[in-house]
Amino acid sequence: MSRRNSFSDLSYYSVIGGVAGLALLVLVGPVIVVLVTSLTDSQTLRFPPSGLSLDWYRRLFDPDISAPIHRAAGNSLMVAAWSAMAAAVLGGAAALALARSSRRSARALDAFFMSPLILPGIAFGLAALVFFTAIGLRPSLVLMTVGHAVMIVPFVLRTASASLIQLEGSLLECSASLGAGPLYTFRRITLPIIFPGLAAGTFMAFMASIDNVPVSLFLSGPRSDMLPIRMWGMMESTLDVRVAAVSGVLTVSVLVLMLVMERLTGLSRRLQGQ
Repeated sequence: MSRRNSFSDLSYYSVIGGVAGLALLVLVGPVIVVLVTSLTDSQTLRFPPSGLSLDWYRRLFDPDISAPIHRAAGNSLMVAAWSAMAAAVLGGAAALALARSSRRSARALDAFFMSPLILPGIAFGLAALVFFTAIGLRPSLVLMTVGHAVMIVPFVLRTASASLIQLEGSLLECSASLGAGPLYTFRRITLPIIFPGLAAGTFMAFMASIDNVPVSLFLSGPRSDMLPIRMWGMMESTLDVRVAAVSGVLTVSVLVLMLVMERLTGLSRRLQGQ
């Protein structure tokens, strides 16, 4: 019996390990391919590369050669920063209003705020373009910031709501009984408790905005080129190796930022709602 159980356990862990290894290969493999390709010394995207060189990174950071990429990257960072801040305010306020309410209206509002995660991004981008055009507004960085903020609010709402579970109602009651006002209680008790979750959600919102293609595609104008759209155009027209170099910079930057956020806020625990 014990031999049969040990064989069953071995088979189980072998299958689980194999599936996990396959999933890891599918997730990490493309990233490794892009990183290695970005180091090629050839003039086209090719894997495996014939030789290794940092020349494409030098060209990427050259302000004369890669001025359009730098401009698109600056636009993406600016839109992501402003939309993430807006999402932090809106998502945090919504979490405070809905987390402790048991009303049906609160549940309906929670589903409403989370709906951008369900709605296809391309459908929202088209709807936003039609709406803004109907009221007489032209695509711009401001409208793109609004569109991005709507799409990324759910990230902040979910992590902030998870952090509010740790907030004991007795703390708020004690603060009120000692004469503290709502604003003082929020600043000294509520905000410090939910801040790690709020920061984790804002970080995720920022990264989601950087990577948002559908909204950027519909709401970008002649002077509001965005990095994903610029990379897409370079891939379609010339297969420029700088696309791989940009991907390499983004991959390393996100990895470093994730390690920092994990250290400061426990990002993985916040995403699991713990």
